[in-house]
Amino acid sequence: MMQTPEHAGFCIFMVASSDKPLVELRNVTFGYSERIILDDLSLTVPRGKVTALMGASGGGKTTVLRLIGGQNKAQQGQVLFDGDDVTTMSPEQLYAARRRMGMLFQFGALFADLSVLENVAFPLREHTDLSEALIRDVVLMKLNAVGLRGARDLMPSEISGGMARRVALARAIALDPELVMYDEPFAGLDPISLGTAAQLIRRLNDAMGLTSIVVSHDLEETFQIADQVVILANGRIAAQGTPDEVKRSTDPLVQQFVQAQAEGPVHFHYPGPSVAQDFGGEAA
Repeated sequence: MMQTPEHAGFCIFMVASSDKPLVELRNVTFGYSERIILDDLSLTVPRGKVTALMGASGGGKTTVLRLIGGQNKAQQGQVLFDGDDVTTMSPEQLYAARRRMGMLFQFGALFADLSVLENVAFPLREHTDLSEALIRDVVLMKLNAVGLRGARDLMPSEISGGMARRVALARAIALDPELVMYDEPFAGLDPISLGTAAQLIRRLNDAMGLTSIVVSHDLEETFQIADQVVILANGRIAAQGTPDEVKRSTDPLVQQFVQAQAEGPVHFHYPGPSVAQDFGGEAA
């Protein structure tokens, strides 16, 4: 079947049905020195769905992405990707697993000295033996999917923040991954660019049969596109379910986050010595 221009860049295929989650964290503990970030966390990411990881800053959302990608190793527990434990993979196995993952970094993280086309072509050159002609065709299809085929010759300094995020998304899907992870994809975007990015995430997920994990603080847009929302707090899951189920949660911490309340279980001040100790000369 011939692809129409508006669908060029989507790899349409039949996904084998499986009840086994693509990503699963089992009793994972991770921290830095004595500071525990994730505490005996268990989390399931179903195939073909958009899962949103939300919660207050410092709650461990980006840490979960880094554990799945193997940048960090869990100190306890298992991090399973398609049934295989990332924490025990050899470098070769991890390299192969990462080829099945796409990552959209916060603010895009484009290579400043490469054009839009060359940025998207980078993973294809790194991971495949495709000819230059075929690489160009694939890149143009991916850029077309995010509406930026016409910007292929521009440099990152010549495009807006919203466009840069879409270029980064084209790069993240260049290898037709099974899993795409988004770290704050809406940060710093104007309302139009934010809405465009959110709908792209949902449309790409459904058209390509992806599994998506979205780390975000933007409640309205994220709740509109997510199938499952997970609220992380104090290293554990405070709430999990559909957007409507999470909104109805009676947990004070979840309500503070959903209602954007200044006062609640999440305190404004980072834990430290008392004011009397710091200003009274009693601090060690």
